Amino acid sequence: MAQLIADQREIDFILYELLRADELVKADQFSDFSKKSFDMIIAETRRLAQKELLPTLVDGDREGVKFDKGQVKVADSFHRARSLILEAELTALPEDPQWGGQGLPYLISMAALEYMIAANYALSGYVHMGHGTGKMIELYGTDLLKELFLENLYTAKWGGTMLLTEADAGSDVGALTTSAKKLPDGTWSITGNKIFITAGEHDMTENIIHPVLARIEGAPAGSAGISIFIVPKIWVNEDKSLGDPNDVVCVGTEEKMGLHGSATCSMSLGSKEQCRGFLLGEENKGLKIMFHMMNEARLNVGFQGSSTASLAYLYALDYARKRVQGKNLVDLRKPDAPSVPIIQHPDVRRMLTWMKVHVDGMRSLVYYVGSLFDRKELAKAPEEKETIDQMIGLLTPVIKAYCAQRGFEVCVQAVHVFGGYGYTSEYPVEQLVRDVKIASIYEGTDGIQAMDLLGRKLGMKKGKVFMDLLGEMGKTITAAKKIDSLAPLADKLEKSVNIFGETALGLGTAAMSEKFAAAFAHAHPFLEITGDVTLGWMHLWRAITANSSLKTAKKEKDKNFYQGIITSARFYIETVLPVTHGRMRSVQGLSTAAVDMEDASFG
Repeated sequence: MAQLIADQREIDFILYELLRADELVKADQFSDFSKKSFDMIIAETRRLAQKELLPTLVDGDREGVKFDKGQVKVADSFHRARSLILEAELTALPEDPQWGGQGLPYLISMAALEYMIAANYALSGYVHMGHGTGKMIELYGTDLLKELFLENLYTAKWGGTMLLTEADAGSDVGALTTSAKKLPDGTWSITGNKIFITAGEHDMTENIIHPVLARIEGAPAGSAGISIFIVPKIWVNEDKSLGDPNDVVCVGTEEKMGLHGSATCSMSLGSKEQCRGFLLGEENKGLKIMFHMMNEARLNVGFQGSSTASLAYLYALDYARKRVQGKNLVDLRKPDAPSVPIIQHPDVRRMLTWMKVHVDGMRSLVYYVGSLFDRKELAKAPEEKETIDQMIGLLTPVIKAYCAQRGFEVCVQAVHVFGGYGYTSEYPVEQLVRDVKIASIYEGTDGIQAMDLLGRKLGMKKGKVFMDLLGEMGKTITAAKKIDSLAPLADKLEKSVNIFGETALGLGTAAMSEKFAAAFAHAHPFLEITGDVTLGWMHLWRAITANSSLKTAKKEKDKNFYQGIITSARFYIETVLPVTHGRMRSVQGLSTAAVDMEDASFG
């Protein structure tokens, strides 16, 4: 089987030709790096992922996790793989070296992270979840909290989690009942129960740091009265030594459809009235702080979708090149014609091309947003930082939901390429389908992301942020029109973008009228449309870049690579976007059937 995880040549194209990552070394913040050092870090991560991490993927699925009396044991092979990641210092690549990071550009960090995420997402959670916990502490914590926790979280010496969800407060976080009471020493007593906690307990680290949403006694009801607390599994003394076990205990793990290697825990806090935590930030401001971590998590979940899709596509491509079955169509009437690899069959080529254009398009979009984080970091003017941050905010729900959904669909297509074998555990793609499905559900379901896009993000700055996105698409279209071979694709994409703009205006207007219920019933199709059109923009941009490089390419393999990018843009714009036009007409029609259906009529 192929052990590629991700196409190195494709990643290099996005980094250095599309997004010009090598130019980041001109900035003072990144002047200690070079393109050579970027490549070395990515190459080392790729080697580690292929040789050490990917082989543990099946172990996690088949061994799962074992729960016994509050303790959780993970697959044996995870321990060695995790230790190798820590030894290679690949746990917090973009963070300040003062706290155990490498100080890399965000974009380069993403290229390295993709190999680890795709190789084994369950394992990656045990390594990288502490990053989000640490980031909140870095941004909102006191000097004491930073000193106590930050380095150990960024280096993954300690694990991290997110304790949000409760049995009766899932997506409606404001309904939570976990409570907090201030103690004389300034710490807080926490009492409550949380469910669906990823890596809430495991045997790979000496301590796990839990950010916990809770309501201080007497605080306002709903989301306005939520605070956030840092609750260590083992108490951390002010001299950074470990104290006694804290009263936060795993009381069970979930049996899941997939991602068996990841411990999904139910957690009890304060059952013995001995659970203590530190307040993070101000009282009643917990959701604002948690959403910083949540948005990072949502981008990573979208990345899970696109990265798993990459792995599934490369497995399917390798299989299609090796699996010999059936005659070539031109030889069907020749009894003695030899059988050929299935990649020669038109329908298999259709599936592979569909998979490729979505994998390449999603990766380009995810990396583009990664580059926005670097641009924001390097921006001098506050208004420029704000503009970039708003674009990140607009695209975050799209990346989370669209890449999760299309990533799942790519994995399903991979099963089809394998045929009957794809449905068996002999080959890896059936596991990828099961593992990646969760990406559409956790950190806010796709429907919630769609409501966020329509209800909050579309109207940011009175629609200016969305219009800026259309403006960026327009610049690419204008550039492509100047290239004879790409002008027809530019015209087609321009038509799609124009209809997209009209659809957004109509739906946004309806959402603020008496038709709001019908509008939100179309929120998810609109998010799909946004993702489809945005990927069309990515593909045209990629084709422009490839067309320029094709002119100077000397090696045949380079010519094939660049031509493949242009052909992919053709496939996407000529065959995928016309389907999107149908979705846009459907949304514009604003059918009320879904909201008109009587409860009893559902059956």
